[in-house]
Amino acid sequence: MKEDTAVIIPVFNEEKIVLKVIRSVKKYFNVVICVDDGSSDRSSEVILHSKATLVKHPINLGAGAATQTGIDFALQNKQIKYFVTIDADDQHNIEDALRMLKSLRDNKLDIVFGSRFIGSVESISKFKKLFLKTAAIFSARTSGIYLSDPHIGLRVFNRNFAENLNLTLPDFSHASEIIHRVADGKFKYAEVPVHVSYSDYSKSKGQPMLNSVNITTDLFFHRISKK
Repeated sequence: MKEDTAVIIPVFNEEKIVLKVIRSVKKYFNVVICVDDGSSDRSSEVILHSKATLVKHPINLGAGAATQTGIDFALQNKQIKYFVTIDADDQHNIEDALRMLKSLRDNKLDIVFGSRFIGSVESISKFKKLFLKTAAIFSARTSGIYLSDPHIGLRVFNRNFAENLNLTLPDFSHASEIIHRVADGKFKYAEVPVHVSYSDYSKSKGQPMLNSVNITTDLFFHRISKK
């Protein structure tokens, strides 16, 4: 059981699946922080009755805000040296996070990204795949860093990166913001192949067209404002 690593799970209306995700993570990691981002279902109740730590937002602020809240909470524990972010809809394998953590340590990296496109992915829609590929190109052109899968939720990073992250974009556009933090801070990074599986449930929780447009728009104006 890894005591020096915090696993952060942003949660929004995931009462049906979050307990399964927590149990899979708990097989390997003791510190599990679930940030309930203003859920209207029983997500908080389910988390409270699990062995995870619950942190709550009173209203829905978005995946980026929930991720930053989880990081800030974990940073209060001085024993935590490594951080894992993972989605709450059971699309990721926690065993992949273990391999990513090993890569981070062995290669003295600051952050490791999972990639379903150098790994494998099941049941992805044509639109989602097209959007993710387009997002990778957009992110590379604006940050100077090319990743095959910048919007994946599975990441591992060290304490130094966590302390310098400070996400400001609240929704799913925070994934691109992380890439820009890497570029701006000249952090050492790598991609590791992972497996992603989309069930009917996880696909029902996916990003609609409007959210995809919002991601691109938020990131564009964020970069303009920083110039």
